[in-house]
Amino acid sequence: MRPGEASYDILLQPQTADLEGHPDHGPVLRVITVHATGAIGESGYPRYAGEGVEADVDPRTRTVEAITVDGEELPYGWVALIADESGAAAG
Repeated sequence: MRPGEASYDILLQPQTADLEGHPDHGPVLRVITVHATGAIGESGYPRYAGEGVEADVDPRTRTVEAITVDGEELPYGWVALIADESGAAAG
């Protein structure tokens, strides 16, 4: 596994569905900057932390594999995505 970046911006947003049931991400509710801790998380990916958030990020796919906010799991229906360079959701 290649090392990840020193930090990432994580976007928290609700995931809803359109009338046909296709996923549709709602507006960004919170942006959190997390920094590498040097630890490996429970998911096996590098751990990042900041602003009350701990996240395991797959550096190859830039995917949030595990996350807690203020020690709690995300509410049902919320998603965590890595922002691209423009600040929008990557992928």
